Amino acid sequence: MDFYEEDKSLLQRIMNWMVDIILVVAFAWFTVYLFGTEVRIAGNSMAPALESGDVVLMNRLPGVLFGPDRFDLVVFQREDQKTNVKRVIGLPGETVQITGGYIYIDGELLEADDGLNEVSLAGLAEHPITLGEDEYFLLGDNRDSSEDSRFINIGNVKREQIIGNVWIRILPVTRFGLTG
Repeated sequence: MDFYEEDKSLLQRIMNWMVDIILVVAFAWFTVYLFGTEVRIAGNSMAPALESGDVVLMNRLPGVLFGPDRFDLVVFQREDQKTNVKRVIGLPGETVQITGGYIYIDGELLEADDGLNEVSLAGLAEHPITLGEDEYFLLGDNRDSSEDSRFINIGNVKREQIIGNVWIRILPVTRFGLTG
């Protein structure tokens, strides 16, 4: 009788242990899916914030729950299915215009640090662009070398095209840290 009870207890401990492992693996997968999608930066359109060859982790959660905020670095999927990383400048419902080398939002000069309100080439934003309820105006930080919302092949980016926010740079190790 004791032998049977011992086997039952051992079997119960093994089953509990297996359930714990399955729960931990499921939680880890969910966490990595939301917070840890790896994105490799190609090109210098986001320099100096992100350089070609940098590897960043993308966080899907803020975009899914709230949508991006102004100045967030976002990963979006273009209509040609390529992914790009750009900075959010214009938010839904706003009017964006680039005049005299500066960005204006709803007629007001954009307040930004590090020259993020300056642009040498206005492109489509030479004339006022009013964003729809689910549209964003995105620009690369290296404005002279960026294919972004100023150009017809990118244009305004819809919310469903934005797949996540750039969260943390993991490579190169010497530049490891939060981005933004």
